[in-house]
Parts: sequence; structure tokens; C-alpha cells
Amino acid sequence: MGESRDADLVDLAAEAYIYGYPLVYDLSMVGTSLRDGFGALAAAPFNRFAHSEHLADHRTEFVSVNNDTLYSIAQLDLSGGPLRLHVPDTGGAYYVLQFVDAWTNNFAYVGRRATGTGEGDWLIVPPGWSGSVPDGVRGVIDAPTAVVTVAGRNACDGPGDLPRVRALQEQLTLTPLDGRPHRTGLPTPEPGVPEELRFFEELRVWMADFPPSPADQAYQDRFQPLGLLEEGPSPYAAADPALVGALTKGLERGRARVEGVSRAGTGGGARPGSWNTNPHLFDYNLDHLGVGTIDSPEWRIADREASYLARAVAARIGLWGNHGYEAVYAQTFQDSEGRQLNGAHSYALRFPEPPPVESFWSVTMYDTPDYYLVDNPAGRYSIGDRTPGLVHADDGSLTLYLSRERPADPARAANWLPAPAGDFRPMLRLYTPGAAVLDGSYEIPAVERVGD
Repeated sequence: MGESRDADLVDLAAEAYIYGYPLVYDLSMVGTSLRDGFGALAAAPFNRFAHSEHLADHRTEFVSVNNDTLYSIAQLDLSGGPLRLHVPDTGGAYYVLQFVDAWTNNFAYVGRRATGTGEGDWLIVPPGWSGSVPDGVRGVIDAPTAVVTVAGRNACDGPGDLPRVRALQEQLTLTPLDGRPHRTGLPTPEPGVPEELRFFEELRVWMADFPPSPADQAYQDRFQPLGLLEEGPSPYAAADPALVGALTKGLERGRARVEGVSRAGTGGGARPGSWNTNPHLFDYNLDHLGVGTIDSPEWRIADREASYLARAVAARIGLWGNHGYEAVYAQTFQDSEGRQLNGAHSYALRFPEPPPVESFWSVTMYDTPDYYLVDNPAGRYSIGDRTPGLVHADDGSLTLYLSRERPADPARAANWLPAPAGDFRPMLRLYTPGAAVLDGSYEIPAVERVGD
């Protein structure tokens, strides 16, 4: 009987890990942003933008970071009241401000696709707020949690375009509605909890401070036997050995499931070398769809319990990624014959026609298993339709070359995307994708091994 209960607790702990991983990972990154910054972004306090001054490179240790845009990221603390956001006129240039709650739900967008590129002000309000909206505000952005990440991206066409983008970044402002800063910050987990239980302690504390929607709250009530709903002193500071064993085994099992699905992909076809592309990877937000989102059944996962694993996988492979209608991300680990991509070999990726997008596209190189940008002597981390000097064939097709060494042929070198020495994973980004991408009719060409 005891063994059966222990097994049930392990299963429950694995479910809790999958359910809670996005919250813990997200708020851990929020804390990193506040305390240390990351990559090209300096540390910044709550309610202030941190701007990258150059495009991301191998020093930017952030999962699947893009090399197409300059980031402007702000961590918001709305516990003291609303913030007024000012955005500049970008003159038609692509940008997006993506609003992400503590559970990694994308709940609003401001930018070219969603609201246009004109100058304007928006009011960001905390849960339950019912005050008066001041004059001159274009609209209200209702935040589901008191802590929010604003992930801003301005398209940047290389170093020569930096002054234009930097000038736009400096015009992004956040102002408390009452003129006074209010910063409560992140609650601190109890320090006496053993390291192996730290995940569950963070989940316990942060679940209480950042409650999810009522439907999700009903689901998380089942985690009562794990101590996750306990208030006050931590139940993990001196936990029963049986509970410790169940939690650690469950964490390992939950993590293995998230890693396995992340590596297997999220919607690719069965053909060897097919790209895993899922415009609906970020459709797990079922309850909070505000300004700039598309609130329709096709952009919401039908099964709520299935949405928890989808949310965890999305956080693992692309934290703070956009809904598919804003940008689609496609990844592959294999060549056309199903072999793992590795820098010991050379590869070609031929596009007979340009990928169908309304904005732009790129292919970015990442190592595995970290999914970080790859250090290389050329200083090239991505390649796409804005890359100068690309060489097209007479029939208009474009072939990219993925290899560790620079190709000797000048035309191939112009189209070269440097790879690491070991295993790698390229990612194709499609900004404001066309209908053929969203309905699945566009097939991305497989990566071919060449020169062996």
C-alpha cells in the first residue's frame, strides 16, 4: 500500500514539474534580468527598459535568442498600480512589444502587426484594477499577474542600422500612473530548503503570489499532497524522507518528459530531416487574450491539460517566444537522411523560392543542448533575406551552406552559416508569416549533407 502511494506521489510530482516549470523558469529569468542582466542586456530594476546596444552573439546566454532584432526588455511590477507605456513612431519599420505574464502566457502585443507603427501611449494595469483611464491613452492592457515581462524587438539590418534603432529604444518609456515608483518585487523562497527541493519551494511561493486563472487553479489543487499549497513556513525545510524521495524522482521524470518532447520537436512531419514547425506552439494561453492577440479557437489548444506540457516545452526551447501569427519558429536536428546535424560534416539548405513572409526571415545557428548562439571567426550567427551579399543561382534559388569551416568557393562563402564542432540545431524564423506557413502547406526544404 505504501509503495503504491509513493508511486502516486512520484507521478504527481512529475505533473507538478511540468505544470510549474514555466512559472519557475520565467521568474528565475526575471530575477536574472533584475540582478545581473543577460547577454547584451544590462541589469535594470523593475519598470525600466534594458536595451541591447548590439545584436545578440555567443556571449548572450539565453535559450534560442534571436540575431535579427535589438531587444528592449522590461520587467514590470504592477503591485503598486498601473504603468503608462509610451511607444515612438517607427516609420513603418518592424517592431513588436510582447507582453508575457509570470506563467509565460503571451497576453498582449503592441507593434506593426498588432497596432501599427505610429506613436502612442498604452496603460498597463494589474489584476483587478478599476481606476480611471487618463486622456491620451490608446488602450488598456490588462495584466493577468502583477509581474510581467515586456519583450521588445526592433528589426535591425546590421551594424549600420544601429543608430536608427537605438534612437527608437530611447523613446520607449514606462511611467507610474501616480508619478511614484512602487516596487514590491519577487517573493523570496525560504533559504533553509535543501537544493534538491528548491524547484518545489520556488513553485510553492510563486504560485501563491501569482495565482493563475480559476481553471488552472482548480487543476493545481491536486498538488496538495506534495506540500505545494502550504502557506507560511516551508514544508520542505525538514521534509519527510518519503516525500523528498517522491519529489526528487518526480522532478527527474518530469524534466525527462519535457526534454524528450523538446528534442522530438513540436509538430514536424515524419519525413527524415523535416523541420519541426508549429505555428501553434504558444497557443497554451486559454484565458487572457488582450490587445493585439487573436482571440479565436484556432489559436487556443483545445485540451487544457495538454496545454501544460505544451507550455513547458515552449518555455524550454523558446522562452518569451511569440504566437505564430507574429512569428513562426522552425527547428531541425537532422539532415535529409535522418542523421544528427554535426560540425564534422558540411551541409546545404536550398530554398527554390523565398519563404512566404510579410516581414522578413532568417536561419540562426544554435549549439545543443543549450541552444545558444555559436562562436565563430566570421561573427555571423544568422543569415537571411536581409544579409548583404547573398549569391542567388540563375533560377533565383538560394542555397545556404552550414559548416564549421568557411567554404573555399567565394559564392558559397557568401552564403555560409558557421556551425560548431559538435551537434547543432538551426532555427528558421519567419516574421509575420504568410498563410501558407500558418496553414501548414509550406514545406521547408531539408538540410542536405554535402562533400562527404
